Amino acid sequence: MADNAGGERGGFRGGFGSGDRGRGRGRGRGRGRGRGRGARGGKSEDKEWVPVTKLGRLVKDMKIKSLEEIYLYSLPIKESEIIDFFLGSSLKDEVLKIMPVQKQTRAGQRTRFKAFVAIGDYNGHVGLGLSIVPVTGRCGSVLVRLIPAPRGTGIVSAPVPKKLLTMAGIDDCYTSARGCTATLGNFAKATFDAISKTYSYLTPDLWKETVFTKSPYQEFTDHLAKTHTRVSVQRTAAAVPASS
Repeated sequence: MADNAGGERGGFRGGFGSGDRGRGRGRGRGRGRGRGRGARGGKSEDKEWVPVTKLGRLVKDMKIKSLEEIYLYSLPIKESEIIDFFLGSSLKDEVLKIMPVQKQTRAGQRTRFKAFVAIGDYNGHVGLGLSIVPVTGRCGSVLVRLIPAPRGTGIVSAPVPKKLLTMAGIDDCYTSARGCTATLGNFAKATFDAISKTYSYLTPDLWKETVFTKSPYQEFTDHLAKTHTRVSVQRTAAAVPASS
């Protein structure tokens, strides 16, 4: 009984799929042959950006000239091309950890992979903010505290927060962490939360008068109405490995 169940579950240990996929019956489903589905999830090369949101159209038409203008009005960014438009090649990313996540189903174990990736331009854009006051961030049992340090000290931290702080453009900082820091996901999220809270503090060098103007949607209403055309965009989901 157990042998039959093991044979039906999959052709190899781990339960990544059905038994048919592991055996390879000559229809292109085998592990070592017949993979004719083509590339998955690849980005299209040299394809012109066609914005589908109001914010995207304003950015492409150079009505908005920086990310800070978008954040000033708390406008949601729904297109990744907007970030690429302003930051471009200055963005750097680093994979912190990739771990499998298994889910028990009636057909066996269903395995997916979870990745933790840090991204930033080393100039203040990772969690938006740079300040010299202690802030704390929390995720799960992990509590991370950022403490200002004298110039030249560097970043005194564990490897995971150090990568995020470096990508944020922070040069000198002490860190303190409590809780189960071995859980990399919570450790990284707590650090990101602490960095994001630095944006809520205004240091004396930021005490300048801000003249509030109309929202870009109100200021450029005529432009949006004039250049608006219907754009049909076919959204295709990224290919996901089939599971039984």
